[in-house]
Parts: sequence; C-alpha cells; structure tokens
Amino acid sequence: MASFSTTATVDEPRISLGDDGVLPPLRGGGGDGDSGPGLPDYATRLRRARLGLLVALTPVLMLFVSFSSAYVVRQGLPTLDPRTNQLVLDWIPVTLPKLLLLNTGVLILSSLFMELARRQIKGQATPLPGVSAEEPTKIPWLAMTLVLGLAFLFGQWTAWRQLAASGFYVATTPSSSFVYLLTGTHAVHLMGGVLALFVAGIASLLRRSVATRSIVVDVTAWYWHFMAALWIYILCLLEFAG
Repeated sequence: MASFSTTATVDEPRISLGDDGVLPPLRGGGGDGDSGPGLPDYATRLRRARLGLLVALTPVLMLFVSFSSAYVVRQGLPTLDPRTNQLVLDWIPVTLPKLLLLNTGVLILSSLFMELARRQIKGQATPLPGVSAEEPTKIPWLAMTLVLGLAFLFGQWTAWRQLAASGFYVATTPSSSFVYLLTGTHAVHLMGGVLALFVAGIASLLRRSVATRSIVVDVTAWYWHFMAALWIYILCLLEFAG
C-alpha cells in the first residue's frame, strides 16, 4: 500500500513592525535603562523589596517582644541575698536622662524627612502623564535624614555616659542592664538604617537608575519608620513600666 508524506518549511518567528514602522513595546522594559525583556517592572520589584523587608523585620520585632517580656517578668522576681540568705527584690528603677526626650524628637524629625525623601524619589520614578520627572528644585531630604540619624546615635552615646556618671552601669542593677540592652540593641539596628542611607547616597552619586534609587529609598524609609516607632515603644516601656 503506497504512503505519501508532506514536508513543510516553517520560518522562524519574527516580530513584525506596526503600521507606523515601530516595534511594539517589550514587557518589563523601562525607560530608565534598568529593565529589559523578561525582567520585572518597577511595581513588581518594589513589591518584592517590601516583602523582603517585612520578612527581615519579623525576627527583629520578635526579639524586642522577648526583651519586653523578660523586662516585665524580671521586675517581680526576687533574688537571693548572700548576706541574709533571704529572697529580696533587687529591682531599682533607673531615672532616665532627659536627653532621651530630645533624642526622640530628633528621630521623629528624621523619620519625617525620610518620608519626604521617599515621596520625592517616588515622584521621579513614577511621574504623572504629561509631567516631567525632573523637579526644578530638589531638597536633600536624604542627607538631612542621615545627619539626624547620626545625631541620634551620638545622643544615645551621651545618654549612656550620663547614666554611667549617675552610677548606673551595665551590671549595676538588673534594671540598668535592661536599659542598656534595649537602647543598645535599638542603636545597633538603627546603624543598619544609616548604612542603607549611605547605599542610597552612593547609588545617587553613581547615577544609577531612578527606579533602583526609588526602591532603595522606599525600603530604607519603611525600615526607618519602624525604628522610630520601635524607639517610642522602648522609651515608653522604660519610663512607665520600670
């Protein structure tokens, strides 16, 4: 029985030009030179960065929750006095330096400046239709936030010196140990935000794309807001629960 076979030649797929002779836009391609074919767009990258920040902040939050629980529980726990061989309460409230209130105002102001920086760079990354992305005047909110952040850390170091001058060192009493623990741990985490500000500044100096700078500043801003809110919580805990 005879059989017949047919051979067909298929040309490679090609992108045809439009009616005006211009190639259609590629998905994921941005005008800032930071995206290309197959790469996520600005909104997707921003959403992923915020999700990553949320995951990173979860253990930080749990750490301070555990510190707070230990702080409250330790106040009511007695300890054995070796001289009398009796259980006594050794919790001595620590009078916080007034400088901490000034530091709180500095951190809140820096958080406000950080939010203004976030909105400024976001307006450049996602301009409205028909509006130029370049602004006639740019206020260095990012640099002002960095200065205030460093001022806050210096104020914390000065407050620790005032505590030491008052006779409250790290191992003086359980209450003073918790004061140094809570404020010191917060300062260490705030240094991470200061480093992120340096990264954002370097990205601006290297003329990186607006989208990349916007994502870095956005994530840093939310981290900075978290640190400001966390510090207010710590200060209230030490002032009213101690």
